[in-house]
Amino acid sequence: MLGRMSYELPYKGLKVLEISQGYAAPYCAMMLAQYGAEVIKIEPPHGDWVRGVGKAVGEHTALSIIPNIGKKNLALDLKSEEGNAIARRLAAESDVIVEAGRPGVTARLGLGYEQIREDNPRVIYVSVSGFGQTGPYVDRPVTDTVMQSFSGLMSVNRGVDDGVPHRVGCIVVDHMTGVYAFQSVAAALFARRDQDEGRFIDISLMSSTAALMAPKFVEHQLQDGAPRIANAPAGSYQTRDGWMAITLIKEEHWVKICQCFDRPDLAIDSRFNSFEARAENLDALLGIIRPIVRERTTEAWTALFQENDILSNQINDLASWLVDPQVVASNAAPMVTQPHAGPTPIVHIPGTAPPRDGDPRSEAPITGAHSQEILARLGYSDKEIAALAAEGVTKVAD
Repeated sequence: MLGRMSYELPYKGLKVLEISQGYAAPYCAMMLAQYGAEVIKIEPPHGDWVRGVGKAVGEHTALSIIPNIGKKNLALDLKSEEGNAIARRLAAESDVIVEAGRPGVTARLGLGYEQIREDNPRVIYVSVSGFGQTGPYVDRPVTDTVMQSFSGLMSVNRGVDDGVPHRVGCIVVDHMTGVYAFQSVAAALFARRDQDEGRFIDISLMSSTAALMAPKFVEHQLQDGAPRIANAPAGSYQTRDGWMAITLIKEEHWVKICQCFDRPDLAIDSRFNSFEARAENLDALLGIIRPIVRERTTEAWTALFQENDILSNQINDLASWLVDPQVVASNAAPMVTQPHAGPTPIVHIPGTAPPRDGDPRSEAPITGAHSQEILARLGYSDKEIAALAAEGVTKVAD
């Protein structure tokens, strides 16, 4: 068991201070918590703004639960003298600091990297921002949607029929940026083993999205900017009772698809007998195969395609994914009771210990949930903590 715990919680004993709101930076800190670090999130007494985005249950929304599970929550007004002093004390003893915001904001609070490293030279300080620390756009406000549009991601996510650039329907930019930030911290911790100094890590939503889009930028260069459909007629198809996705990566896949459609002639038709030809004549091809797909149910097509090793799947909605036999068998999203929010499906993050009901590492705290505990550990008496709460410096959750 000890060996297993050391693998599941390799960061046990690591102290992380998070000074951020939103999703990207908090997701990075949450990952550190899932690997065993003690993460203290400093949150304004009135709450992180993400708690107001989407449907709220108690103090929680979906966007406040996922990036905050496993943390301890300290409510502090960092603009107050006492709250700021408390934050600086915690920063001085932290191994890692995760910060987010426009460049210079945290420094104006006395919590920037150069200020912290004077008393804590081994600190690893990761700063997550929209456009990074330099350049003409550093002060621009950035959200996931703003970066999807800026990066070109929406331009390659156009509808086949309407040609409209579509936003990806989840916060892919924020989520991915949090993962990139986490991997950078992990590498820095490894490098710091034999060094006396930590480092500053600059992570931006812009650079993270560019990394995701890297093959597309190369493709743009190789094709002289001309867009090209890579694997026509891959896409979404309406069946008699739902939707399914069909794709192909080899010409032999197209032959098998034509056989399943009972249209072997399409495989040898000069308009459709290669990836290039199908891309050039896609409208004509779709006019032929869409009516064919609508003739059968999703279940019937899925069974037929699986028998013939065709790359396809029914298009699940969220509800059907949660009850899918593979998802259930692998315990991919167990229900975990969240404080003030009730049972919630918490997706198992690859490589971490599975979420478990009743495990603090699987729960997202409400604002100020651990204020009393953390401040007491710093030497504040119950009376002093109550006074700080009355002054609005902190909030102590019931």
